[in-house]
Amino acid sequence: MSAGAKFGVVIKGLIFSYAVTGILLAILAFLVFRFELPETVADISIVAIYVIVTFLGAFIVGKRVQERKFLWGFILGLLYIVIISVVAVLLGQMFQVASTASLTTAILCVGGGLLGGMLS
Repeated sequence: MSAGAKFGVVIKGLIFSYAVTGILLAILAFLVFRFELPETVADISIVAIYVIVTFLGAFIVGKRVQERKFLWGFILGLLYIVIISVVAVLLGQMFQVASTASLTTAILCVGGGLLGGMLS
């Protein structure tokens, strides 16, 4: 499989990851609204959703690519958090690269991608 075809698989994995993210965030929003969950629970849940979907997306990518799976999982995790960060900035949210929470979330997403790729 060529590098271009592998990158296409990563793009499909990203689309899958973002679709699952949307569904899970909608469910979380309903739960926060319905049960008046505290903000800390919502924040932790959002990060958990990000990690889970990067793991799942990278797992799927690793199954399809079949070589250097960890690398393609890493790429998926990295692209996932970069795209989310760019969209957040475009929507007017302040994204601070030096922020501990932002850095931790980025590391967890990349780690989720790496792990998903390795375990596939």
